Amino acid sequence: MKKILLLLSLGLIAASCNDDEVSINEEEANVNFRFSQNWDGEEIENSDYENTTYVNANGESMTLSKVNYLISDITFTSTSNGTVFDSGDYNLVLAREGRNLEFTPSVQIPEGEYTVSFTFGFDDEDNDKEGGYPDLNSEDGFWNVPAPLGGGYHYQRIEGTYINSASNVTSFQFHTVRANKHTTLPPGPDTLEELRDTSFSVNLGTVTIGSNTTIEVKANIAEWFKNPITWDLNSRFEVLMPNFQAQLDMNENGATVFSLGEITQ
Repeated sequence: MKKILLLLSLGLIAASCNDDEVSINEEEANVNFRFSQNWDGEEIENSDYENTTYVNANGESMTLSKVNYLISDITFTSTSNGTVFDSGDYNLVLAREGRNLEFTPSVQIPEGEYTVSFTFGFDDEDNDKEGGYPDLNSEDGFWNVPAPLGGGYHYQRIEGTYINSASNVTSFQFHTVRANKHTTLPPGPDTLEELRDTSFSVNLGTVTIGSNTTIEVKANIAEWFKNPITWDLNSRFEVLMPNFQAQLDMNENGATVFSLGEITQ
């Protein structure tokens, strides 16, 4: 009987040691993100704004003065057991100003292999959050959307100039928001008839998360103007926020903008 009790005691000790080993091995980590912008692989640096000329898929020469965009709900899904870790926060990238190019979501996850995704803009649930996001209201002039256009918040603001069909330098505004349809234009207090969520999910693929992982998210700005819809700035260069079809088309083109870049451990 003493031998049996001794063996049981040793077994419990071994099991306890194994449990400790598992907990040690499953250390939780913060994951860092770095956001970069490029034009078909050519990195957009601060000195390029208002100086470097890019040619879009429609053949128009362009310069950029602003590239600002919002991402939210960075999510990690374990490839081993399907556990989902959703950060539930957001980051407004102000590229030219060099602000928020690095971001650490407010969630810790065990080291391992994950599918990494995020939302471009806010989905309807987050867009209509009671009380809104006061910190965003003062960003970039204002980041919130006027009530006649459906309220909520911008997803993105790209601005600059292009050479139009009459060879004149013309300003453009490429702003993405929820698609909003109106009975008449310009929109008024009672003209809104439909709102459609045009945020979208971006799947970066599978990433191995270690104790000090940094993930680069690359934004190819050229894709907004070419894939799958070739954008004609001569007809779509401003007042796009209340343009229902333009917002739907922007949503389609956004699917190929973001991709996984360099991963450092």
